[in-house]
Amino acid sequence: MDQQETEISELGEFGLIDRLTKDFPIQHTQTKLGVGDDAAILNFGEKDVVVTTDLLLEGIHFDLRYVPLQHLGYKAAIVNFSDIYAMNARPRQITVSLGVSSRFTVEHLDALYSGIKRACEIYNVDLVGGDTSASVTGLVISITCIGDVEKGEEVKRSGAKPTDIICVSGDLGAAFMGLQLLERENSVGAGQKDFQPDFAGKEYILERQLKPEARKDIIELLKKEGIKPTSMIDVSDGLSSELLHICKSSGVGCRVYEDKIPIDYQTALMAEEFNMNLVTAALNGGEDYELLFTVPLTDHQKIEKMKGISMIGYITEPQLGAALVTRDGSEVVIRAQGWNAFDGEDK
Repeated sequence: MDQQETEISELGEFGLIDRLTKDFPIQHTQTKLGVGDDAAILNFGEKDVVVTTDLLLEGIHFDLRYVPLQHLGYKAAIVNFSDIYAMNARPRQITVSLGVSSRFTVEHLDALYSGIKRACEIYNVDLVGGDTSASVTGLVISITCIGDVEKGEEVKRSGAKPTDIICVSGDLGAAFMGLQLLERENSVGAGQKDFQPDFAGKEYILERQLKPEARKDIIELLKKEGIKPTSMIDVSDGLSSELLHICKSSGVGCRVYEDKIPIDYQTALMAEEFNMNLVTAALNGGEDYELLFTVPLTDHQKIEKMKGISMIGYITEPQLGAALVTRDGSEVVIRAQGWNAFDGEDK
């Protein structure tokens, strides 16, 4: 017997909010008042407050034909945490707002919130509020994240200086290739009742797309080693776009070496299978949520010994522009060809 589905209208807005948020315990003394009033009351004392918001739209940022709602909830929270870490700050609280069409049931939203809850548990973040509304265009998710940072320890995009080393955490291009795989298998299986997608040996790139992680560990490692980046940004729209953001904000140029860009073996195999240029996928794919940052040349030896961080180039004087140095030593101008939500094309 199928489990009975519950219409959202049966609970009403406030009943729904109570159901979705009742199991989120308060974990921080700074959270003086959480869910249940017109606004959350937060007290950070001597620390600076950092706030970020991300909006995710069905059909633009995600496709529910192959993205499980639990994974979507987890990812929606993670992308906000990543922005906070990119400021050298720590995420503490989030608010979650939804636009929901009539095809969704309460159980669907339970699954979405279970993913959000899991992210909150792992990253030690409190859910403190939000809003819900009807939608005629599918599912809309808006999350605001609030974080804090010790005064003077925040890192912006605007601090890079010539001779600084350009570093990136983890590897790049995996999330993009995971998306290509999901879209291919969804297309191949369209209309086939018992179709089984071929994901064997491709688990890593799928996880990078469906269940990314924010690089809290890198922030903690840098602090432990006494390294404060001069600039930092997370790789959400693609390495090329993020490099240009840093160059523009800092008023500098850069040189990045093709053979230094970290790429996982599964990513390389998938790019070959799709007959795609591997470096192009790493430069422009996006959604890796790795940290791209610059450090003074004097930190070279410290960075060199740190696992999970690659030195991929250096900052130059602005008149030299931004360029990729290819394997044969030639230079190619870096252009912002990563994800653009308003370019009229799917990612």
